[in-house]
Formats: sequence, C-alpha cells, structure tokens
Amino acid sequence: MLACTLAEIREKALGARIEKVFQPERDEIVLQMRSLEGGKRLLINAGSNNPRIGFTAEQKENPMTPPMLCMLLRKHLQGAKLSDVRQAGFERVAYLEFETRDEMGFSCKKYLVAEIMGKYSNLIFINESMKVISVLHPVDFSTSALRQLLPGMTYELPPKQDKRDPLTVEQEEFLKMLSEAGEKACDKWLVASFLGISPAVAREITFRATGKIDLPACACDPKGLSESFFSMMDSIKRSDFSPCMILREGTPVEYAFCELSQYGSSFVTEKFESAGACLDAFFHTRDREIRIKQRASDVLRILTNADNRIRKKLELQRSELKDCEKGEEYKKWGDLITANLYQLSRGMTRAELIDYEDYREDGSFGSVEVAMDGRLSPTANAQVYYKKYNKSKTARVELTRQIALGEEELRYIDTVFDALTHAETANDLTEIRDELYRSGYASRMKNYSLSKKLPTPTVAQFETTGGYRVLCGKNNLQNEYITHKLAGKNDYWFHVKNLPGSHTVMLCHGEEPSERDFTEAAEIAAYFSKGAGGQNVEVDYTLVRNVKKPAGGRPGLVIYHTNWSCIVTPDEKRVMAMRVAGK
Repeated sequence: MLACTLAEIREKALGARIEKVFQPERDEIVLQMRSLEGGKRLLINAGSNNPRIGFTAEQKENPMTPPMLCMLLRKHLQGAKLSDVRQAGFERVAYLEFETRDEMGFSCKKYLVAEIMGKYSNLIFINESMKVISVLHPVDFSTSALRQLLPGMTYELPPKQDKRDPLTVEQEEFLKMLSEAGEKACDKWLVASFLGISPAVAREITFRATGKIDLPACACDPKGLSESFFSMMDSIKRSDFSPCMILREGTPVEYAFCELSQYGSSFVTEKFESAGACLDAFFHTRDREIRIKQRASDVLRILTNADNRIRKKLELQRSELKDCEKGEEYKKWGDLITANLYQLSRGMTRAELIDYEDYREDGSFGSVEVAMDGRLSPTANAQVYYKKYNKSKTARVELTRQIALGEEELRYIDTVFDALTHAETANDLTEIRDELYRSGYASRMKNYSLSKKLPTPTVAQFETTGGYRVLCGKNNLQNEYITHKLAGKNDYWFHVKNLPGSHTVMLCHGEEPSERDFTEAAEIAAYFSKGAGGQNVEVDYTLVRNVKKPAGGRPGLVIYHTNWSCIVTPDEKRVMAMRVAGK
C-alpha cells in the first residue's frame, strides 16, 4: 500500500512547491503544495492508531498556536520543491526529498522520513548528511537499546527483519521456501516470509491460487501459488494499482492497493481512482472518533459517570415505588383493626380478623392475619398502619416525580452523547463543555472556567437538489441557535422521531419545496441522529412556528404537536455530497 501511495505522489506532485505546513493533530503533518496540476494536500500521520501517508481532501481545524515541529518545518520547507519520493527497499519507510536553500542562501536538500510502522510509526526531519534535525517521537536509550532517534544523531533505518524482499525473490527460491513451509497456514507463511505483505494481501494471493484462504502451505499447488504471488508482485513493479475498500453493512473493514476477491456476498467492494481517496474514505470516521476520545475524554468521563449514577438511582427508586404498592394493604389492616377494637387488647402480637372484602360463595367471609405490636394498644397499632399508608402515598407521588426527572436527565445525556459523535472542531467541543457547565456539571469539570462570550456557533450547512439551504446543529447550543435565531416561522423544521438527534431546518423563503427537497432534508436529520446507519428511520417535520421551547427546559429541548412524518434511510455519501464546502 505504501508503494501505491508513493507512486501516486511521484506521479502528481514531483516538482511541486510547498506553500504551507500544518499540524492539525499531535501526530499529523499536512503539506499544502502546488504543482502544474493544481493544489494538493499531502497528509503524513505518524500516530499509533491510523498511520499513513497520502493525498487528502479533508480540511481539519488547526490549533491557534502551531507546535514546535510545525514551526520548524515551516522555516525549512516553505517554498521548497519536492524533488524525489522513494521507498526504502520494500520496507514501510518513505523518503520525501526537498530542494531548498539553507540560512546562507545556498542550495541544499532536506528530507522527511515517514516510518509507517503501526505503534512504532515516526516522522524524522534530516539534512543532506543524514543528521536528524527534529523527530516527532524522540527515542532515547531508556526507550530502546537497539535504535535511538534524537536531534543531532545520524539517521539509520530500523533494524532489518528476517524476511525476503518479494520484489527481488526468484521463482526457484520461492518454490524452495514453500517446500519448507510444512503445515503452516499459507497466508501466515507469506506474511512471515516476505516483507511488506499484509494479512489481507496474503489471503488474497492464497485465494486467487486455491479458491480458499485457510489452506496449509503444503496443500497448495506450488505452480498456482507461485503464479498468483508473482502476478501480484509484477503489478506492483508496473505501478498497476487498483485501490479498493471492503465494506460490511456500510462499515469499512479492509482496504488494499489491489482488488480483493476473497470476501463473500455479504461484503461490498468500493473502488477508487486514487489511493488518497481510498485512505480518506477508510479513515474518515475512525479519525474523527479518535480525535473526539482524545480531546473530549473529560466530557466522556463525566457523561459516562452521570449515566451510570442516574441508572442506579432509577433502579432503586423503581424498587421503592414497587414497595409503595403495599400502601393499600396498610390502610386495609388499619381499617380491620379499627373495626374489631372490641375483641382486641394490648399485648396481642397477631390477630385473625374477618376480611369483609373477601366474600365467598357459601356466604362466609375470609380472614386476614394482621401483625401487631404487643407494646401498643389496638388503636395505636391501627394508627401505625395508617401512618405507613400515608407515607407510601406521599412516597409514590414523590418517587414518580423523581423517576420522571431522572428519565428526563438520561434523555438529555443521550443528546450530549449524540452531539459528541458529530463534533468536528474544537469549537464544537467547547460549546458542549459550556453547555454541560451551565447545566450543573461544573463540580465535575475540574479547572474549567466558563467562556465569557462564546463565538457565534458554526452550524453544518447543506444544499438540496432544488437549491434550498439546510442548516443542521451538531450540539444542543447549535440546535437552539438554528431553531430560535436563524429559522423563520415559515421554514420547515426536521427531527428524528423519539431519538436524540440534530435540529435541522430547511430555509424556504416563503416557497414550497418539492418532495425531493423534503426527502433530502429528512435524510440529513436522520444522518445527524442516533438513527444514523439504520434503515427506515422515521423523521418528524413541521413549520418552525409550531416548535416551542418549554419554560425552564434544558438546552435543545423543544415541544411540538402539529407535524407530519416520513420514513427515510440516511446514506452518508448522499448527505456529504449535499454539504456546502467548508461549512
């Protein structure tokens, strides 16, 4: 896959000038470059979660203060020309060579070395003499005794693996190695024996040769496996790549530089014209989730703890409410004691009393055994039961009220959880934190101070086929801003039915949109909700004038009584195609 992305960079960006350098994330560098083909954004991610290199179309928010590495790269690389791109053998190491000028104005070369190696990924900036100028993740003797990476040291490649380069191996040697593989699974043997072959590609080579993916090496036809292996290697040498992504129920599960035929009918194959587009599509959702977890770990912890606390409290309250059902029995026992005072006396601990409500077919009445406190008089015992009855009656009212409040708070927390999944920028997270602070979670947000004045919320904007603008809130503050500030009374308001989700408004300017416009606006509302990814999602829609905020309601809470409903199946591609660029 690295060979595929480097071939694309070599084809489209050699000779390109570096205009800007960004570092939107701690482990991520973006080089804004311009060539004869136009502007390109080259992303290098050296994090442990999703390391990769390739062109990207995504625009990410950059920090207000650039990190030190970003400032250093701007100093050395802005205005430099990308002169060469190469791979270190068949290792997961890419060299980006830049022609630039030093502090004295003399021509020189500088290199960015991207090591795309899972949790050991790194980005190293070196000069012509291979001296390390800066490194994203410094490695000293306390971290590794085999290889250190520190400024001023000479750069060395990672230690070699005991594997063969698949691009240089001969057929005779391949067959000899296969004959010695024995009972080892063929795909695992390929991964263990050759550099740069992923488990998915190893399974693909095996599947193309045998029609199966789980055969031992000794059971494979040597000629067929050899042809499949060298056919794959030849396509790499010719730079004949066909990037694709495998999805299951709309969720990406695998990507590769070649077509993958090993997956069954329950999987869908999506092909791409470029490796960068493939990587963007595969990592888009995953990157966003990781960013949210990193930036909003405090909010997630507060919400999770609050959710668990309220659920436990509700469980206890519902148990107490169930016990309150005995209240009517207490009243009945008090009534029976009062009706039979003439035959009761102090000192009795139990009394068998006639139950006049239990009338039987033979004309007799049933009896009830009532426990009594022998230290009290019969009248006092009756009063004890009446007090228990009154207490249970009051408790039932209060517990019902407290349970309703708890359930309402759970629904609110669900809306904030949902807002976190749609947060895209640091401002979105700041708005969520301020909302929680104002909602009474300040004691759980250590060292947090309320923003004096929040900037105007930046809401997501879309355009339907008919040209109508659709506004969508990504959190409760944005929802309120859209519904109560931006929308006109005769615009249409959408919200997924009975689930947490975004307020969505279609601005109509007094016109009546077409059915298709209504459907597209409903799809946007369904996608930005907890129903995203589902099928046949019900969406309510009504005029904005019918939407009201109840007095004292939490942020984003509204009520409406006059509405229509429709059923839609949200599709991410359709929704994102309608989104206005940069908004």
